[in-house]
Amino acid sequence: MALRKLPIGIQDFPSLREDGYLYVDKTALVYKLVNEGRVYFLSRPRRFGKSLLCSTLAAYLEGHKELFAGLAIEKLEEKWTKHPVLRLDLNAEKYDSVESLQNILTYHLIRWETEYGTATDASLPGRFRGVIERAHQVTGQRVAVIIDEYDKPLLQTLDNPALNQEMKAALKPFFGVLKSVDAHLKFLLLTGVTKFGQVSVFSDLNQLADLSLHPSYTTLCGITEEELLANFGPELESLASNQNLGRNETLAEVRRMYNGYKFHQDGPSVYNPFSTLNLLDRFEFVDYWFQTGTPTFLVELLQKTNADLREIDGVQLEAADFANYRQDPDRPLPVIYQSGYLTIKSYDKALRFYTLGYPNDEVKNGFLQFLSPDYTGVEKGKTGFHIGMFSRELREGNVDAFMTRLRFFFENIPYDLNDKTERHYQVVLYLVFTLLGQYIQSEVKSANGRADSVVHTPDAVYVFEFKLKGKAELALKQIDEQGYMIPYQASGKRIVKVGVEFNKKKRNIGRWLVG
Repeated sequence: MALRKLPIGIQDFPSLREDGYLYVDKTALVYKLVNEGRVYFLSRPRRFGKSLLCSTLAAYLEGHKELFAGLAIEKLEEKWTKHPVLRLDLNAEKYDSVESLQNILTYHLIRWETEYGTATDASLPGRFRGVIERAHQVTGQRVAVIIDEYDKPLLQTLDNPALNQEMKAALKPFFGVLKSVDAHLKFLLLTGVTKFGQVSVFSDLNQLADLSLHPSYTTLCGITEEELLANFGPELESLASNQNLGRNETLAEVRRMYNGYKFHQDGPSVYNPFSTLNLLDRFEFVDYWFQTGTPTFLVELLQKTNADLREIDGVQLEAADFANYRQDPDRPLPVIYQSGYLTIKSYDKALRFYTLGYPNDEVKNGFLQFLSPDYTGVEKGKTGFHIGMFSRELREGNVDAFMTRLRFFFENIPYDLNDKTERHYQVVLYLVFTLLGQYIQSEVKSANGRADSVVHTPDAVYVFEFKLKGKAELALKQIDEQGYMIPYQASGKRIVKVGVEFNKKKRNIGRWLVG
């Protein structure tokens, strides 16, 4: 168990501080945010600390000095001022009709009107404008408006274009109010997962400063390695002891699983806070973040574009694509990036191209396992079991069992073998051997002069060659003639050649030979 109270799922800053939870101090950036600008937008993946940030900003702007004792902002702020703060959280609702959106907006308006008086305008935008104006008049202080997860109604209705348009039509005038009341605003922040270009909050509110790729705010959400070491030393020691690993080995494993998110090409990478805190509480390396949400809409986007999974890790994207996400089924990569399943790996300043990739193994393995049933014959929820069994079978040297199990993964191959289905066949192999890398070293090759796949176990190296149009004998011959085994001969391990042929009639693996 954890040594101290870790704020897993705690999104309320006052509760966190009053109840003695550990807090990674982000208040120097909070101070900078409020005092060096006024109106902002921030995109970050789900469960990345956006709601806690909103609560922290609200506590600061409401003047709760006592909550910030001992934190960086205590020394930075000389004059604590109480501003009226209007917080709107759109995360907790199920948006199955436009009425559900209208209901949650009405709920918040009633709360604010109870404190600042009611409006003569009966429309939702008119009431919102009236609340902001009266809050300024009643308190004598300009108003802070904080809108968390503004895009939840849009993301939940991506698969229903008509309802999605209704949601946009409802949000457009409501958010449009924020430009007309600019004189009454002290601070404005909207957070979300994606930046939708068609919503007026970004066309009308052209003064919004987008922090999503701002170099000064890359660590506003998430945990840097410096923060991890400074704040979680006892928990890391306990994790190392629990896993029977040395300190450096432990840190390397934590990095591999949960680090790697970059929100500016020149900025530091950060750890997923939700997964990292859960790890330090439970001392188990599992896919915490991925298990909390099913990216169904992402799968649908990939299916509509017939995306090649082998090309996602390392894909290039123009810088202009980061400015807005437009609901374009032919271009799913911007929203996949913004949702946290890809991150920035490098940036070509001359061409203004970003190279994207999976941030870490938690995301890569979780994403591929989730997609696997849509490309293979394996039912949902069973991929992990089969991958674990693949590992056991090769560790035990049971190639026949491995190949027999592999047949299950090819049950959804389309009937006619053409260029499209050849790619499907190759994607299935990519899925299997990439996911196998969770347990034992597994390489998926594609360049000339290298075997299709190579798997390393403690005492053996398996060299696989697959033939879509050719016999198993030819596959074994190619392994020998092309010298695929040569790089592994100095390993001292047993080298096993596996030649595999595909049966076009059965649309599945046919014969295999072991040499």
